[in-house]
Amino acid sequence: MPASASSAVGKALALIEHVAGASGPVRLSEVAAGADLHRATAYRVLADLVERGWVTRVGERYLPGPVLVRVSVSAAEHSLAGLCRPVLEELSAQTGMMVNLQVLTADRSRVADVVRPERLAMISDLRDELLPVHRFAGPLALVAVLEEAARAPYLRVAEADGAALAGPSGLLAALARAAQDGFAVQRGRAERMIASVSRAVTLQPGGAPVCALTLVGPVDEFDDARLTVLRGTLAGACDRLAGDVLRGAIKAD
Repeated sequence: MPASASSAVGKALALIEHVAGASGPVRLSEVAAGADLHRATAYRVLADLVERGWVTRVGERYLPGPVLVRVSVSAAEHSLAGLCRPVLEELSAQTGMMVNLQVLTADRSRVADVVRPERLAMISDLRDELLPVHRFAGPLALVAVLEEAARAPYLRVAEADGAALAGPSGLLAALARAAQDGFAVQRGRAERMIASVSRAVTLQPGGAPVCALTLVGPVDEFDDARLTVLRGTLAGACDRLAGDVLRGAIKAD
């Protein structure tokens, strides 16, 4: 093993360098071989890097994560945010709404990228912020796709913040609704005048969520009639993202 990869920091840097330098999404075996690490060691270190946002996992492959993109412009082309950016821009243009891309961390979601139209400059974009499941549509959509056991860390954060889990207006009911129809909607919960609708992106039915796309705007623009239109446009964008962009990137690799 090279001297540079003999320490914990060295192993992490070796993996980051290999993921960032790849021409597309790479498998665990490729990353481990490229960093001259045992597969089990590479898997363990990559899990930490995914949690911290340095690397993003898409199915069985790895891409540069949002934190790495911030410090390495050259990685943006091959990152999840870089792959998704054209879809975010198109979706924002179609709806007039702010659009963000979110990924799960250990117990919250992280805002990995944002497209905000000029007219909504007064709304905070929350870029790089960690969002709890009980207050925002993005993490609600993502956690709703998870198996019940995998939801526990996210529910603990909500419960610690005083959120009600049980009952018709509780978080568990909200997760059930989002899981059933595929959309999470929040009106005036995090900010009184702001509403949002989110949908998780998976590579296959019943699969783990890769990311979520969220539309954000003034609450008075999220009446039931407009929400129906927004949901349809959002669903189309998520389908394109899963099919043409993410699966296409993996096949091309």
